[in-house]
Amino acid sequence: MAISIAVLDCDLLLYGRGHKTLDRFRLEDVTDDYLVSMYGFPRRFIGFLVDLLGSSLSRRTQRSRAISPEIQILAALGFYTSGSFQTRMGDAIGISQASMSRCVANVTEALVERASQYIHFPVEEASLQELKDEFYALAGMPNVLGAMDCIHVAIKAPHAEDLLYVNRKGLHSLNCLLVCDAKGKILSAETHWPGSLQNCTVLQQSALSHQFKEEMHVDGWLLGDCSFYLRSWLMTPMHIPQTPAELRYNMAHSDTHGMMEQTFGSIRARFRCLDGSKGTLQYSPEKSSNIILACCVLHNIALEHDLGVLCAPTSISAEQQQPEEDFEHLDALDVKAERTRQKLVLTHFSGECDGLSRK
Repeated sequence: MAISIAVLDCDLLLYGRGHKTLDRFRLEDVTDDYLVSMYGFPRRFIGFLVDLLGSSLSRRTQRSRAISPEIQILAALGFYTSGSFQTRMGDAIGISQASMSRCVANVTEALVERASQYIHFPVEEASLQELKDEFYALAGMPNVLGAMDCIHVAIKAPHAEDLLYVNRKGLHSLNCLLVCDAKGKILSAETHWPGSLQNCTVLQQSALSHQFKEEMHVDGWLLGDCSFYLRSWLMTPMHIPQTPAELRYNMAHSDTHGMMEQTFGSIRARFRCLDGSKGTLQYSPEKSSNIILACCVLHNIALEHDLGVLCAPTSISAEQQQPEEDFEHLDALDVKAERTRQKLVLTHFSGECDGLSRK
């Protein structure tokens, strides 16, 4: 005897067949304060995202009962900024928890498709000089094109290659290579690297490394900490400063490179799905990587709309702390790079701080 199998849609059970779309929530019916408290952003920003992503989201929901782009974006923002599929979030906009998950996937994909539009280094000479000037104004470090660091984001244990994602603290994570400018804008984001890889290995294998070695033929460098190898295009701190000039160099390097830590602090403060307070990202490494990248895209768009985040210092749990790495063997292995750093120290940090020369 044949058995009929009915596939039930959660939203169909909740709202019945009479609803062609699930547009019960309307932006015009609530205040900006409510939108910021629930979804992290004001009405004008959400409207911009609807215009930006609407065509992509409509293509992905060509059903008779499609969820509108506006509702999909609200659902995704709710997850990004709260870190959970709370029932009250879905109830507020009239969709089920299962639909919340689908909306997050759709919006994440749409944002990742636009990553290159919002995350990139400037290419025009005037923009590059402005970038250097803004970094110089922070602590007197010349010719800086970006502050770089690796940040671990906790994920659930994957079904395959489990050990590849176990970091030095014994936790599963993605090791994300990020670069920011002096205002906290993300200039480069590679969010897919397994947590077991050391920072120097991530950089060595990265598209960023290839970009600076083969494509970025400009007079300048990135700043990285001691977990990276010194390169002619990557200035790291002196391992043991021997002179006042080297000490001043290290201080300026630290003050300037600190912008990367502040930037990720801002991203983590706004997008609580990344901060570990709600647990790890409950997705595969690939999907988790895309969520992190989507948050970086949203961070840059928010900065363009003057929606920066001021994050107060907070205590970090053991689970949120970054894995420590061995730095001793990473100091000066590149003779050309060492000469470049020594010239930088002598030219800009050998005199009194208020008499530093500027290029």
